Amino acid sequence: MVLRSSLVIAVLFGLFMVKSYNPGPPVNDKEAMVLQGIIETIKYVHLKPKEIDNTFSAMVYKTYLERIDGQKRFLTQEDLNKLKNFELLIDDEVNNRTFEFFNASLPLLDAGTEKAKSYFTESISVPMNFTKGDPLETDTDKIAYAKNDTELKAQWKNIVQFEVMSKWVQLIKDQQGKENKEGNKTEEELKTDAVKDVKKRFNDWFDRLGKLRRSDRMEVYLGCIANYNDPHTDYLSPKEKQDFDITMGGKLEGIGARLTTEGDYTKVFSIVVGGPAWKTKKLDDNDIIMKVTQKGQEAVDIAGMRVDDVVQLVRGKKGTTVILTVRKKDNSIVDISIERDEVQLDDAKAKSVILNIPGKIQNIGYIHLPNFYSSFETEGGNSCAVDVAEEIRKLKEQQVNGILLDLRNNGGGSLNDVVDMSGFFIEEGPIVQVKGRESKPYIHVDKDKSVLYGGPLIIMVNQFSASASEIIAAAMQDYNRAIIVGSNSTFGKGTVQRFYDLDRGVRGYDEYKPLGNVKMTVQKFYRINGGSTQLKGVIPDIILPDTYHFIKTGEKDYDNPLEWTEISAVPYSQNVVLIENKQKLVENSKKRVAESKDFQLVLESAMQIKQNRDQTKWPLKINDYRSMVEKRDEDNKKFDKLFKNEIAGLEIKNLPEDVAKINMAESNIARNNEFIKDLKKDIYLEESLYIIRDMINLEKSFASLQSKIVR
Repeated sequence: MVLRSSLVIAVLFGLFMVKSYNPGPPVNDKEAMVLQGIIETIKYVHLKPKEIDNTFSAMVYKTYLERIDGQKRFLTQEDLNKLKNFELLIDDEVNNRTFEFFNASLPLLDAGTEKAKSYFTESISVPMNFTKGDPLETDTDKIAYAKNDTELKAQWKNIVQFEVMSKWVQLIKDQQGKENKEGNKTEEELKTDAVKDVKKRFNDWFDRLGKLRRSDRMEVYLGCIANYNDPHTDYLSPKEKQDFDITMGGKLEGIGARLTTEGDYTKVFSIVVGGPAWKTKKLDDNDIIMKVTQKGQEAVDIAGMRVDDVVQLVRGKKGTTVILTVRKKDNSIVDISIERDEVQLDDAKAKSVILNIPGKIQNIGYIHLPNFYSSFETEGGNSCAVDVAEEIRKLKEQQVNGILLDLRNNGGGSLNDVVDMSGFFIEEGPIVQVKGRESKPYIHVDKDKSVLYGGPLIIMVNQFSASASEIIAAAMQDYNRAIIVGSNSTFGKGTVQRFYDLDRGVRGYDEYKPLGNVKMTVQKFYRINGGSTQLKGVIPDIILPDTYHFIKTGEKDYDNPLEWTEISAVPYSQNVVLIENKQKLVENSKKRVAESKDFQLVLESAMQIKQNRDQTKWPLKINDYRSMVEKRDEDNKKFDKLFKNEIAGLEIKNLPEDVAKINMAESNIARNNEFIKDLKKDIYLEESLYIIRDMINLEKSFASLQSKIVR
């Protein structure tokens, strides 16, 4: 199939030039220019742009305060009183491209952070009395801002006491659970360890806060302005856009090392197998990077530098060289020269295995797809549709009797790839409709008459399967081509986004560029039956209980989501497979689930999780706290082995073509072993196997396979 690279779903797509911006008021700095770009782009191309008025102002005011101090640990009511006058003026500021409210918030936030740090330092440094104290409310929606600094200081004292107490009790529990009691510490010694742990954790947090720049805060503020229209319209800085492209493309140009922070330095967290760093055999996990040198330039000491800044120094164009000065485990200091190259992030790609339960079900293919990745701006780049087609080819060579396509936790990606992928399972026909704010619906059609796979198909989803995942699930459900198996519903994200490069909308002003990108909601997508997946998601044919069963999740839990709508259906049909016994499949599955101790435990666990989530007030008295924790532990004990026992008899085999690549490196072997280990404990996978067995045994379409399947 021809793969196109224009539209994107979920987190999404290409660079387009916006209409020339309305000049509006003159702007003379980068921040104002970015704001103007955001506002004008929303005005001209958003699916349903909202008015910039007092309602807008009040919502941006509220959202910004929640994002800069959602836990109410920095600002007091006295601070908010200084900002209150701006609550209904932000619309005027935005129209004038000014930032009075934002500018007024920064010194208050900086001062509040310093005060919080001093209150924490004082509270952690003095003895704590764990025999008194009123219960602490941990749900910030239920508490008010501290009236003044005196109240804020008292709140921090309670926060510190709670953090130390909870860590102390955890250390006591961990020690009690050890089989070897030799070297056990006293409870007082464990309390000292708890204080050290909390002190380090919070000091690291304050250090990270101290490294935030004005530009970081500005990105948050601009995001609040964009998000007013819907939760998926957003501003992305140049770095955020680069990270997005890497995530969706599954590759980058660099050295192939994942980095993290350790104190004032940056540590190598892991090495990407097959990447430039891996090929040198010199850079190791846990090496501490001290300096970064571009070939022919002075070394840059990175002590105290933010890890994202270090990443920018390390990344670079293919063929260029970077020199890392690192401290090894033995404290030796070495310089490592690495030539940058293209790095493939294979962990984020499609992979497949073959599943068997001897005596019950045999030779079923399983494909795991973590997201609908695509290199949108690179010709011949990564494409999940191409990769899934290859996995199907390999599975067909093994003469599998059915395929499970696992889209659980798949948040979406490329629209074009999901249209192509849906076409693998039907002859030809419409897959999804998209509609902008003024246009007639556009129907994305699979025009390839060939069928890549015409056998039994199950699509596995859950409440975190979103966007493109919902498109293929909805299309296969409408065509009656596959059985959708999963949680109560999918995520409910039924909108299409495009990226607009702000640089392309501005002539000149090169000194301000790059300006970043706006991710803009420009369309809704609709099922071929006319319904939207927005808010409602896709309701699986067979619903299996999960631990989120009683908790509100998905698009409907966001602020400012677009509403559910519907349009006319389009004609559609397919003759590959028509599932005629769906109700019988549902009944069989319900019976198995009702008789399954594991699934009944899942339901009980889901209720317990809901109750635990609703319990937001905690005692500050150690005895009361321990009693509450012990009761919760006792209540949860029955769930200890949930998802930890291997499925009886389940055999999982790698495909012959994959074995050589897996055996290339120990890290590949370890990742593959972990992948298979998780699958062997997956009760949803087990039930899906039984469902596909029932499909084969019940459906006339699969008569040729029935002799190969144990009934």
